[in-house]
Amino acid sequence: MSKIPREHAFLGLGPGGFHRVAYLEWGDPDAARTVVCVHGLTRNARDFDPLARALAEAGCRVVCPDVVGRGGSDRLADPMGYALPQYVQDMVALIARLDVATVDWVGTSMGGLIGLLLASRPKAPLGRLVLNDVGPFVPKEALAQIAGYVGLDPTFRTIDEVERHLRLIHAGFGRLSAAQWRSLARTSSRPRPGGGFGLLHDPAIVVPMRASAPVDVDLWDLWDRVAAPVLVVRGADSTLLTREVAAGMTRRGPKAEIHEVAGAGHAPSLMAEDQISVVRDFLFR
Repeated sequence: MSKIPREHAFLGLGPGGFHRVAYLEWGDPDAARTVVCVHGLTRNARDFDPLARALAEAGCRVVCPDVVGRGGSDRLADPMGYALPQYVQDMVALIARLDVATVDWVGTSMGGLIGLLLASRPKAPLGRLVLNDVGPFVPKEALAQIAGYVGLDPTFRTIDEVERHLRLIHAGFGRLSAAQWRSLARTSSRPRPGGGFGLLHDPAIVVPMRASAPVDVDLWDLWDRVAAPVLVVRGADSTLLTREVAAGMTRRGPKAEIHEVAGAGHAPSLMAEDQISVVRDFLFR
């Protein structure tokens, strides 16, 4: 089996017209199980390379999109479109394109919220749901902290500088090897025409977040409607998914299972073998 993913794209539709959404596909396209992995706010599909490779080797078809404004996908002309309704609409189009009855979903942070919104709808085509360090309640303080760095658009002289930046702002990923941090630096940046490197997301994704004062995100009513089995992976030091919210997720709605990752905050990388094993075992249960 090839260890290199296949590159695809489709057209999403928003208020400003059509936009290209890129995605990677791993494994056998005719596999019995399709897993969709969706990244966090400033991240991209390549974050899931280790997990996708492992799931493909286990017999899955794995699809990892670049949410619009990230990675190889288009940037929106109107940045106010960078919001969950547009992301959900694009992911519905992706699922339809995959031509399967159901998909399993692995979502980190923003990707988990997209999965939660989909799973809460009647007749949702989601089989099993993995939420990586996100839940139905996100405190406004955590959102304000994220908004503080997301809109930055630095130019880095070298890949070493990119790596140092990522190690700082994504310390919550937890314990990664030097090779893993270097890989993230390469897959999180691209050369700029005038020299140096820039990050692989539109800095304007922060515009809707800064358009009004941060407020708590409360989706408990949607959580109570989720019927799919849910695994929650939580960074032990996370301030976005608090221990109290995680505990509530085990008592309400689908009564999720919790796996806590020591030494991680927001959000566990899902690159370590023990984390990959937890996700794989849940999906195949």
